Amino acid sequence: MSRRSLLRGIGGAGAATLLAGCGVPAAYVDERDRAGRDLSARDRRLEFANWPLYIDTDDDDTSKRPTLDAFRKRTGISVRYTEEINDNDEFFGKISPSLMNHQETGRDLIVVSDWMAARFVRLGWVQEMDRAAQPNVAKNLNPQLREPAFDPGRLHSVPWQSGITGIAYNRKKLGRELRSTKELWADDLRGKVTLLSGLDESMALLLMGNGVDVAQWTGDDFHALCEQIEGLVRTKHIRRFTGNDYIKDLSTGDVLACQAYSGDVIQLQADNPDIEFVVPEEGAELWAESLMVPNLAQHKTNAEKLVDYYYEPEVAAELAAWVNYVCPVPAAQAVLANSGDEELVALAEDPLIFPDADMRSRLAIARDITAEERQEFAKRWNSIVGL
Repeated sequence: MSRRSLLRGIGGAGAATLLAGCGVPAAYVDERDRAGRDLSARDRRLEFANWPLYIDTDDDDTSKRPTLDAFRKRTGISVRYTEEINDNDEFFGKISPSLMNHQETGRDLIVVSDWMAARFVRLGWVQEMDRAAQPNVAKNLNPQLREPAFDPGRLHSVPWQSGITGIAYNRKKLGRELRSTKELWADDLRGKVTLLSGLDESMALLLMGNGVDVAQWTGDDFHALCEQIEGLVRTKHIRRFTGNDYIKDLSTGDVLACQAYSGDVIQLQADNPDIEFVVPEEGAELWAESLMVPNLAQHKTNAEKLVDYYYEPEVAAELAAWVNYVCPVPAAQAVLANSGDEELVALAEDPLIFPDADMRSRLAIARDITAEERQEFAKRWNSIVGL
């Protein structure tokens, strides 16, 4: 089971929408009020909250995490690592009461999807990191991930892992290649296509299939897409909208083509080499899930050291070899390629972990849905997918 097989936030419900959608003034925290008393110098530890199945584990003892153990041995800083983030909105709701009331969360480092990270940045709920103390981040971060619209210069966030939302299909059962998002709407795929149900997860790829520049898409682009999808639902061309259960549908053959995440497909291909992943001709979305330091964190300096540690190419390579998502540290590719291990060398050559130049040219980072847009757009999208 991959980490993304767990429930994901859909960006349109609960406290997250109410706060971010309405822009509650009282929730915003000024820059001057974000830093807490940093105990790092005398308290050599930190609290790290992440998603399940999103870090390397020991083959013989899954409670051990080799890269974290190596960090502790090197620095003397122990890490309490919790796999408590199963859904972006759920986690937002869990820690938002503390943050909006100017209280510390008990966490020094968190990982959330960039569309959720945008909310934290807008609300002023995360601290700017000290890049002078993070030379590996400054040197090794993938240039394509350096300037997200929600966080210019990546001052408040650092990608933990990245990935691609593209198309997966069963080439043998379909009997032909797929190279374009538009090909999903071919007659022979009627009733055999699924799309992701989440607005933030689904929209960018579909907009790019319509020729839209997702770095500056408009409300008109969104509503035109909705009309298109509504028509495909009426004609039963789209079988259903899914979370990560598309994996089962694709494996059984109930579905022949679907929106999919690159990291999932690498794992699917191990069992079924007929499954292929495509970055369409029109392009696909490059996304990231990022590390952030919440306001009033008590071990900010320790957390910043851990972030920089994971940007050492050797450490990034070890993590990438386990999680199989797009590595945000391109220099890690050479580490795997020169490892002398056949399996690791194969991973270094996998464009779904280290995209080649051709693939990179077709990847784009979508602009975020603004606070003003979110409630309206989520309402329309959710009515289409049945949420």
